[in-house]
Amino acid sequence: MSLDAVNLQDRLQPLFRENFSRLGELGAAVSVWKRAEEIIDWKGGFRDAHRVTPWTNETIVLLWSATKGLGSACLLHVLQEQKIDLDRRVAEFWPDFGQAGKAAITIGQLLSHQAGLCALDESADILNYQEVIGALERQTPLWPPGSAHGYHARTFGFLVDELVRRLALRSVSEYWREVFALPLGLDIWIGLPLEQNFRVAVMYAARTGKVPEPAAFYRQLMEPGTLARRTFSSPRGLHSVSALNAAAVRAEGIVSFGGIGSGRALAKFYAMLANGGQWEGRR
Repeated sequence: MSLDAVNLQDRLQPLFRENFSRLGELGAAVSVWKRAEEIIDWKGGFRDAHRVTPWTNETIVLLWSATKGLGSACLLHVLQEQKIDLDRRVAEFWPDFGQAGKAAITIGQLLSHQAGLCALDESADILNYQEVIGALERQTPLWPPGSAHGYHARTFGFLVDELVRRLALRSVSEYWREVFALPLGLDIWIGLPLEQNFRVAVMYAARTGKVPEPAAFYRQLMEPGTLARRTFSSPRGLHSVSALNAAAVRAEGIVSFGGIGSGRALAKFYAMLANGGQWEGRR
């Protein structure tokens, strides 16, 4: 390990430990890679609020929206394999998507949150995949596609998943395991097998004790009818943190926020991408 890496560890490790000794953090892991070499791999705290089960190398945890990056990588890999450009229209491969003013939306606009589909006008259950896809097909863009950017907090994963299914004839969950997770030995699932549940850290709602920031965003998030509120509440369901602890929900493979894995595996995946897609002699 280089002297720079040692100095980095010396500076950061006390701060990591302080999360548990002074700031009340329950449990966490951090992994840092440089030029395909892991230079930091730390675990601390516990997997449960009773502080009975320590956070170890075997602990995996909900990745939330970091799952979007994994889903995007799957779609980009499909496009690369099939030599499909990002400026091609989504409706060429998903015909029903083209209704309600969406015929000209490109794959690039979809991937960069410019499609105007961050919220649904009709109600759809987030655990009913086909219901959500149908609602997205009928949805009119909330702004002219390509003219603005707006975070597709919940709908993004469904848009990516359906396009992968149309092009690769399998879900993002399956594609992730076959193309990335298994070949690279990544301890990450999008759709967790039931037999892996014993390893998962329990999720708890945050308790900050102060007004969340940015204040303007959180005011909009709490006000019915605002775009922020609609974006983070549609498709409907799974609005409480505790709901994500159910084994059946963990198994769903929700590409927007449902990935489960270790910090080390997530960091290794991005280390591979940062290394030009090269890893241990393969691309």
